[in-house]
Amino acid sequence: MAKKQHSNLRWKIAQWAEIRWWKRYLSEKTPAVYLAQKAAYWQRVIEQLGIAVPPGSKVLDAGCGPAGIFMVLDGAAVTAIDPLLERYQALPHFQPAQYAGVAFRQMALEGLEEEDAYDYIFCLNVINHVADMQRALLRLQQALKPDGTCWLSVDAHRYPVLQPVFAAVPGDVLHPHQYTLAQYEAQVKGAGFSILRKQLLKPGGLFDYWVFELKKA
Repeated sequence: MAKKQHSNLRWKIAQWAEIRWWKRYLSEKTPAVYLAQKAAYWQRVIEQLGIAVPPGSKVLDAGCGPAGIFMVLDGAAVTAIDPLLERYQALPHFQPAQYAGVAFRQMALEGLEEEDAYDYIFCLNVINHVADMQRALLRLQQALKPDGTCWLSVDAHRYPVLQPVFAAVPGDVLHPHQYTLAQYEAQVKGAGFSILRKQLLKPGGLFDYWVFELKKA
């Protein structure tokens, strides 16, 4: 119980820090310019990963933020979820009415209850932020159709010797979870996924940015 309470407290602190970060980051950015840049970024990610989402596909953008991949999935039936959606609406950079094909729902990933619902799931720049990682991964696995594909990104420690230190006292308050690539792989498989491939999108100093292509095991 004490461990769970500690985890929830860390998550609440991370959520508080998250919205503060967004407000500060976006305060210096013109909405039109920022959104154009963000859309271009997501197009590059899609091209890098070789993703094709056919029109009419059912898609989940899990942890969408104010400018998630939902921006560039024209023709798909997109559901975008995030626990901070109401807070994002106070920002001029997030105007849900601009995205007619997207259904926005304010909720944490752990609260997702749909099963076999989505052809494609994108969980990008998110899983480090959740309160309960195993529950979140299980919810993603359950929501994916039997023949669907889930794209999951992680910031993985490059140096395993430092991981226990960051896990105990995170140097980055925005990310309650701090794991190595091998630890992420084990958790993903434990939630009932098989890993079709993993791709390094961006190497870093302490963390590398990886993306997994996942199917139901």
